[in-house]
Amino acid sequence: MNLPYAIMAFVTLQRLSELVIAKRNTARLMAAGAREYGANHYPVMVTMHTAWLLALWFSVGDRAVSWPLLLVFAMLQGMRVWVLATLGPRWTTRIIVLPGASLVAKGPFRFLRHPNYAVVTAEIAVLPLTFGLVGIAALFTVLNAAMLYVRIGAENRALGISGGASPPPAQP
Repeated sequence: MNLPYAIMAFVTLQRLSELVIAKRNTARLMAAGAREYGANHYPVMVTMHTAWLLALWFSVGDRAVSWPLLLVFAMLQGMRVWVLATLGPRWTTRIIVLPGASLVAKGPFRFLRHPNYAVVTAEIAVLPLTFGLVGIAALFTVLNAAMLYVRIGAENRALGISGGASPPPAQP
């Protein structure tokens, strides 16, 4: 297996393992009385991310790998782990709200309201660019921006956050 395909195998296995974790966390949250919001756009989001991965799988071939961009992608994976670890059992791929639970205001959430979306946005551009696939990076960056416009709006409404509000301070 060449390096581009090895990278794609890593990313694909990572995403699949995250779906397993998300499904488990979603089931636990729902059993605890949580509610899902924005379910109508979820299949579109999954389809977009699947199409992104497939476009990469069919395009990477034996392309050269940009080591600086691969390093950026690796750093993004560290940020992804930080987000997931901070949210712990509250992390899902869906918009799930547990009534009475306070907003997370630690870790990367001290700096950004939606750090996972920032990481994913960067990944969607950086990974294709790592292989010189500018068209895939551009197309899916635009599609992701449209998806996030819908998703962040739904998430903010679900969490009761107004457009200009800041997350609450961390609880002691």
